[in-house]
Amino acid sequence: MTFSQSFRMAIKSILSSKARSLLTMLGIIIGVAAVMVIVGLGNGMETYMVDTFESMGTNLIYAEVFGRGGGNRTVSVDDMFQLVEDNPDTLAMVSPSVSVQGGAKVGNENLSSTSITGVSEDYDKINHSEVAQGRFLQYVDVLRRKNVCVIGSYLNDTYFQGQGVGQTVKIMGMPFTVVGTLEQSADGSEYGSDNTIYIPYTIAGQISMQGNFTSFSFSATSEDTVLAGQAVIEEELSEIFGSDDAYYVYSMTEMLDQMDSMLNIMISILTGIAAISLVVGGIGIMNIMLVSVTERTREIGIRKALGAKRRHIMRQFIIEAGTTSAIGGLLGIAAGYGLSAVATQLITIGLGENMSVVPTMNSILVAFGISAGIGVLFGYLPARKRARLNPFDALRHDCSRGRREEENR
Repeated sequence: MTFSQSFRMAIKSILSSKARSLLTMLGIIIGVAAVMVIVGLGNGMETYMVDTFESMGTNLIYAEVFGRGGGNRTVSVDDMFQLVEDNPDTLAMVSPSVSVQGGAKVGNENLSSTSITGVSEDYDKINHSEVAQGRFLQYVDVLRRKNVCVIGSYLNDTYFQGQGVGQTVKIMGMPFTVVGTLEQSADGSEYGSDNTIYIPYTIAGQISMQGNFTSFSFSATSEDTVLAGQAVIEEELSEIFGSDDAYYVYSMTEMLDQMDSMLNIMISILTGIAAISLVVGGIGIMNIMLVSVTERTREIGIRKALGAKRRHIMRQFIIEAGTTSAIGGLLGIAAGYGLSAVATQLITIGLGENMSVVPTMNSILVAFGISAGIGVLFGYLPARKRARLNPFDALRHDCSRGRREEENR
């Protein structure tokens, strides 16, 4: 019997019991679809993270001073500005960052969820923020400690109907004039990065009573000089503090790599869980094949009596098992694409994020290959068992079963 004949018989056998065949394929379908959706979701999240970090700037370097270790316990803003001037090949700009822990108000409305940060005039360029109206902070604002501020798009749209320039915001009871508004950078929600106020770091340090600044944002001259710039900053802080436990320097690239690594671990675990469905589907195929070969014992006996060899019998049932799992894999691929499209819509509508769940060709090929391989593997054992039957024993087994059925009637 040729391969094409065996394949046609396999299709005929599958179609003869559609419900049983579909239930047999169900585990394979669920497994393949789950693997596709999970891998697609992981790729979508990775792409979204990369785009988000790139929009913030992959050349960003942050330095946090804890005030521990030996030697001098403070670092001045002038030291950091001088560090940038002394290293023009690696560092482009720096800005202190002072978080103001106090309430802001617009009229009688408390802005309890609004972040208030003191920064320098270069912070918009360091952080890649775009001014929508008015201007950003200027050097004269910082030098003279002016009560001016720049607000995010959420505050501008929610409290000033998009006309915030010239309006007044109270911070710690002090009136600040809005000199600029920023373009929307995130989802524009109350709890996102668009709900923010920037004021000169000099006035921020004064009203928050912080004599020393502990947070600094640097921008490297390019993405290629981030590591060199990070090394320069660490060397300078090490000389100032005499210990490397008094500060922590990290880059946006490092953060992206760490998050990417964590995401890959999570996706691998979820993919492994989804792959269990493929194994369950393989067990289902083995069970059905055991039933199928038992029901067709008479057919096996007749074929062997007519000269069919053991390998022909084995090939027939292995092809049936492989065909069943392959069809299940194809249906799983179709289901995976459909579920991925639904997931993309749910994320867009529910979370308001533009993130696509797109399965990769590698995940599709691997899932389909594993499903087909599992079918062949789990179909081999029942096929091998029945292919070794003696023709006489096979026919006698069928006759004995027929007599038992007659007696039961």
